[in-house]
Amino acid sequence: MAAPRLPKGSATQHLLVLPEDVGDDEVEVLAVSRFPQARWEEGEVPQPRGIMGPMTAALGIRAVSANMTPARTLRVARLSTVTGPYAVEAEDAVSLGLPPWSTYAYVVAAPRERGAKPYPGGDRDGLKRAFADAMPVREEERILQWLVAVARRLGGAVRIGDNGIVLVPDVDGAIDLTVYSDRWLEPDQALAVAQKVHPQARISQGTATWDGPLPGAGRAADTRPAWVTEVGGSGLRDALEKYGVDDPVERQRLMDESSAYDELMMAAPPPAEAFGVLVDLEHDGILSVEAAAETELPPLLRGLPWTSRGVVAYRVHWEPRFIEELEAEKPSFEHRVARSRAAPQVQALARAIHAATGGEIADEADFLVDPEDV
Repeated sequence: MAAPRLPKGSATQHLLVLPEDVGDDEVEVLAVSRFPQARWEEGEVPQPRGIMGPMTAALGIRAVSANMTPARTLRVARLSTVTGPYAVEAEDAVSLGLPPWSTYAYVVAAPRERGAKPYPGGDRDGLKRAFADAMPVREEERILQWLVAVARRLGGAVRIGDNGIVLVPDVDGAIDLTVYSDRWLEPDQALAVAQKVHPQARISQGTATWDGPLPGAGRAADTRPAWVTEVGGSGLRDALEKYGVDDPVERQRLMDESSAYDELMMAAPPPAEAFGVLVDLEHDGILSVEAAAETELPPLLRGLPWTSRGVVAYRVHWEPRFIEELEAEKPSFEHRVARSRAAPQVQALARAIHAATGGEIADEADFLVDPEDV
């Protein structure tokens, strides 16, 4: 489809650059996924021309010309908008330093809000490199993080208006998935599900054991610290005696109750409220499934009938042998090879858990993923 050409003066603004096969409805859905109040600006829908065809998107059904894709303005935050799509001509791509596959661009209007220099450490998104003097904060930070997440999801790029640096996030750089469900799997049930995919899966357990306090702990005739008598004086001693702490009989009763409670908990421990399942991938690292109640849901899941009853998050996470490479903008070849082998296994685990629990699957950016695409 034809689109208006990228306007002059866009070089000073942030740009979201996308390949040919991405439609504006996908950008819209990802905007609503991060900013629930995102909406098209009133008056931006043009009068239809030519052959019409309905298109379903997150905010309803709208008519779009079969002959053109008009530029529209999507308000994603109070002070920030995304306008497009604009066509990126070959000469535009060259002058702006964009990748050769650049087909469409969205012009981003956001407040310029900067803070301190970036802290040392990982920079998977490249934002520390792009803002070496002062990192974005507040709304601009949220917008830029969303732009990078969209570019990673859709195979695009982000051009920084300040200095022309182009960020092309690795589409395979974030492979973790999370299954959100209203069904709780007991540890042995989750283990059985995981073992259908990876027979070597096991429940994560601590290597140390605790058999209760040491014999005689707290049962001495006088458990007061020396400073109580040496520094506190008679007033503090009187206060301890007033509340029974200095009474040997009361102290013995409390210790007996504590021991009885410890024995009860060790004999019949309460049901697990969180647990993990581990899969050793040897040279490729470790896969883990971390299950726990979750209150911070992706925006698209908030307020739904089934999430109001409580949600369990099953986080399928890959940890490489050298964990610092997870946050590297350009990780080593060995890391990328291990990741390429781990990614299908992460997806297989997420599919199996989703089949057992239902619910929704989300990626690391909290964008929902169709189970059929996993």
